[in-house]
Amino acid sequence: MLLDGASLWFRAFHGLPEKLTAPDGRPVNAVRGFLDMIAVLATRESPRRLVVCLDYDWRPQFRVDLIPSYKAHRVAETVAAADGEEFVEEVPDTLTPQVDMIMSVLAAAGIASSGAPGCEADDVIGTLADTETDDPVVVVSGDRDLLQVVVDDPVEVRVLYVGRGVNRAEKFGPVEVADVYSVPPRRPGTAYAELAILRGDPSDGLPGVAGVGEKTAAKLLAQFETLDGIEEAARAGDKAISPRIRASIVDASDYLAAARTVVFVRTDAPVDGDTEGLVPSAPADPDALAALVAELGIGSSVNRLAEAFGWDARF
Repeated sequence: MLLDGASLWFRAFHGLPEKLTAPDGRPVNAVRGFLDMIAVLATRESPRRLVVCLDYDWRPQFRVDLIPSYKAHRVAETVAAADGEEFVEEVPDTLTPQVDMIMSVLAAAGIASSGAPGCEADDVIGTLADTETDDPVVVVSGDRDLLQVVVDDPVEVRVLYVGRGVNRAEKFGPVEVADVYSVPPRRPGTAYAELAILRGDPSDGLPGVAGVGEKTAAKLLAQFETLDGIEEAARAGDKAISPRIRASIVDASDYLAAARTVVFVRTDAPVDGDTEGLVPSAPADPDALAALVAELGIGSSVNRLAEAFGWDARF
């Protein structure tokens, strides 16, 4: 099980009230919600291995260099850094310290986490899923972009989409992606990424091709199978594509070339941390975990986690 860490703790933060606090008054709504999510997911899926995947760089330079608008609307401010300017993601003030709390709890509990320099969590997930050869993989995220990783071989990779909440999660494999998004069933994961390129994504600052929405993108992919095939047909003046859309596709050739690198998750990211991610049979550091429980007032959430993992210890 590969968890899209930031996606889940953002949802936990916004899903629970900030009046959930530690004994000293600090909000712990994201901490409690995130741990509760892991407990629910572990109970539902019974993973043998679990890794929380991290954004070491939420707006990687290699993507921004190709499409400067990539996630630009999420930038809160620009700060001076040693090697130039650093763009800071707009994150609620009361969430930022809770991420440190979450990481401390994960370390004490023995729950693996992993990231990759210069990469997003999506790239970590894409790499770990692509290189897995032994166990089936379940990716958990509220980001539809990760639907591109679904495959059947060499192991099954499925996406548990939690955009409507963990308790209403929907599991997607190749069949479901093809059916729901009307993309070619022969290559649904890749085709979904190409559909996203064509239609664009305002939440990621991707403009898409003018005049091409999701339905038109799906229709084009059904006709021509691939983004390469669509572009080739547009350049050749194929009358199966309207003149207006043909012109838009041709005009967007630079964007389409760049967007392939921006939208497709990496499968070769330099991943570090614990990528094996064996689910702990007991806390890695029970004393540290007990101290965090007392400090943060998160005993009920940690105990739900303990029950989900089958620990004898309770806090």
